[in-house]
Amino acid sequence: MSGRARLALCAWAATLMASCALLPLVSPATWILQVAFLLGVQTGVGAVTRRVPLARPLTVAAQALVTLMLLTLVFARQQAFIGLVPGPEAFRHIADLLQQGGDDIARYAIPAPLESDGIRLMLIGGVMIIGLAVDTLAVTFRSAAPAGLPLLALYSVAAGLSDGGADWLWFLVAAAGYLLLLLAEGRERLSQWGRVFGGGPRAPGGEPGAVAPIRTGRRIGVVALGLALVVPAALPSMSGGLLDAARTGVGSGTGGGGTISAVNPLVSLRDSLNVDEDRQVLSLKTNSNDISNLYLRIVSLDDFDGNTWKPSKRHIVAVPNDFPTPNGLGPDVKRAEIQTRISAADWYAQDWLPMPYPPSGVDIEGKWRYEPVGMTLVGDHGQTTRGKTYLVKSLDVQPTAEQLANAPEPPASLERDYTKVPDSVPAVVAQTARKVTKGAANPYEKAVKLQDYFALTGGFQYSTQVQVGTGPQAIAKFLKDKEGFCVHFSFAMAAMARTLGIPARVAVGFAPGTPQADGSVSVGLKDAHAWPELYFEGVGWTRFEPTPNRGVTPSYTQSDTPGNSLPDVVRPSQTAGSSSSTAPSASTSCSVQDKKDQACAGALPLDTAKPGADGPPWYQIAAWTLLGLLVVALPLLPMLWRLRRRSVRLASAQHASSGLTLGKGERRRRGAGETTTDDVDVSAPPMSVQADARFAAEVAAGYVLAVWRELTDTAWDYGIVPDDALTPRKAAARIVRLGELDPATAQSVHRVAGAVEQVLFAPEPQAVPGLAEEVRRMRAALRARVNWTTRVRAIVAPRSAIRAVWDVMDRWTAFKARTAESWSSVLVRLRRPSGQQSG
Repeated sequence: MSGRARLALCAWAATLMASCALLPLVSPATWILQVAFLLGVQTGVGAVTRRVPLARPLTVAAQALVTLMLLTLVFARQQAFIGLVPGPEAFRHIADLLQQGGDDIARYAIPAPLESDGIRLMLIGGVMIIGLAVDTLAVTFRSAAPAGLPLLALYSVAAGLSDGGADWLWFLVAAAGYLLLLLAEGRERLSQWGRVFGGGPRAPGGEPGAVAPIRTGRRIGVVALGLALVVPAALPSMSGGLLDAARTGVGSGTGGGGTISAVNPLVSLRDSLNVDEDRQVLSLKTNSNDISNLYLRIVSLDDFDGNTWKPSKRHIVAVPNDFPTPNGLGPDVKRAEIQTRISAADWYAQDWLPMPYPPSGVDIEGKWRYEPVGMTLVGDHGQTTRGKTYLVKSLDVQPTAEQLANAPEPPASLERDYTKVPDSVPAVVAQTARKVTKGAANPYEKAVKLQDYFALTGGFQYSTQVQVGTGPQAIAKFLKDKEGFCVHFSFAMAAMARTLGIPARVAVGFAPGTPQADGSVSVGLKDAHAWPELYFEGVGWTRFEPTPNRGVTPSYTQSDTPGNSLPDVVRPSQTAGSSSSTAPSASTSCSVQDKKDQACAGALPLDTAKPGADGPPWYQIAAWTLLGLLVVALPLLPMLWRLRRRSVRLASAQHASSGLTLGKGERRRRGAGETTTDDVDVSAPPMSVQADARFAAEVAAGYVLAVWRELTDTAWDYGIVPDDALTPRKAAARIVRLGELDPATAQSVHRVAGAVEQVLFAPEPQAVPGLAEEVRRMRAALRARVNWTTRVRAIVAPRSAIRAVWDVMDRWTAFKARTAESWSSVLVRLRRPSGQQSG
């Protein structure tokens, strides 16, 4: 392995080893395998471009471009051209994921879920950027010591976010990777220049002694490792989410203003459903005689982009003393005001305040802000529900089926905002919605038929053995497999309602809890739930319950109006206090010991794939990556081959004169019986030092002929087809004539031709220095003479690149000849009588 290749491999390993410090932050840790592969591709691209070779900035640009394409393939292939080339839509999608990742980092405790595409993009993208910086500094610019700075930044961020634990182990791993990189650079330097020995601190003349290049790198390495130990200890403690300071983007101040960002309240519903112990989250006491409709609402998800449901970015203000009447609620709808005192568990740290909907007033201590559109409260500057006790006044709205059926059209602005369905949603969603609601006379009947389809007539089954995944096909897959839990049912019904022109959103919170002997109601971890809310003018946002055997079916979805065609069916929904109430649709949080309970909903779309199938398998990503690189690289192969061949040929020109001189000098030294090699040119190839005079002269002659071939190929690229039947002198005259070259350039061409005649015909060839510059001068003159199309073709699609095909054909012919000769030899031995000896 060459020194540069070894250095690139060590840079890859150092970045990967430093990124291991991020392993405790995200679970599961399978992302490290994907990072290793993507970093390998990035490193391989750098190795190829340096071997061409390209200029250093072009090498970095090529690696950055491939990195962007890889991230596009993994995170935005559906929005990109052929799944690989990013466009405006892909960049918008990536920006949305980054925003979502920032929100998720603020919300999740360690370890955060890998299911969050935003966190995964920030994690993998960040490591890729660090890897590019390390490769650029250590390999492209051959300065491994400063490459410790991006590695230090990566480790410091990870150490600052982690909770201590095994930080020392990750530090040792990262330090080992950095030291490995320094040693690789030192070995590569020594292989080029030889060991530099330093004596005392000063040479005899009083000047400082020589210092090995690797020694400086070791000193910088020691300083960097020392900083890596000190910096994380100096960082402020970060608690709550991954970044408590960035928590949910809530505005500050005591007056109006500020915004609340779109956050993802889902961590892992399936994990919470399958916990062994249903821990109490909230305890409440209420003056309501019927708690079957006492859902505790946390937040509503009203922004649907085809991939995710999430809360819109809203304006927040100070908490009012008396809340306004809910939007759309008319005076003729029956209602009653109830009071509920709620106490949150000491371990339940929720940014959003669980309340019955619609609230009319809240009495709570702490820093809270009010979002008027959703009528929700959210903590300010890290305020959570942990251990809080608060009093909520709310309205028990009791509309009739007739009022809902006769609801007028909603306001145009509200209908526009809450019926948006992206084009990426599969057509089967709208088709199924129309088929299910066929014959319905109004939006209310359509909503009830949708609810019945999921809860009763559609053959759907409630199951916690499916997971919330990604992709616009998720709802279509759920409609086909007919298996899921509350997230699937609520997301699907809300999306289908929107396709029918009914304003819809998804609410996140808790289903009614279980009455206790002391008159309180216990709301457990497994009571977390998601349900759709549909808007009807005159009533407002109205709850529906499509999840079978979970929650409580609203009474207004059973109409006793004469002539109404709605079926009167006994529904199997659970009621509060029933024996099964401890297992309704469950919480969205993972193990609450480690993560915050964020309720049953979120910005992740539906997917009924098997557990763990959170995206395409790694081998598909690898195959698509290689295919994309092939598609990009294939048209560039002629240019890359030509650049590489030109670099090798012109680099050989500097050895041409030294090789010829060495041949004669070696001959003189051997004739005189000398053994010293002090006058040997160190720039000559090592083979020249060890070979005899004849072989050295032959090697140097090969160099000169290579430069001549480069001259004729350059002329060919600019339209002057070579004529191998001509002598070098006549061929040079032909190039000068057809290229219309000026006298100075013509002299350069003839000078190269003269060097070729020297090595072909002279008894003792003379050294001819500067041949590479002569070829470059001719190339510049030809380039200035032709039009821009010829110049572009000479670079991108050079005519002389056909020699690569000829080389392959020649090698294939030689291989077939060797194979035939080998088989002939084998057959001769087989046919020879056993006792016959070969002559």
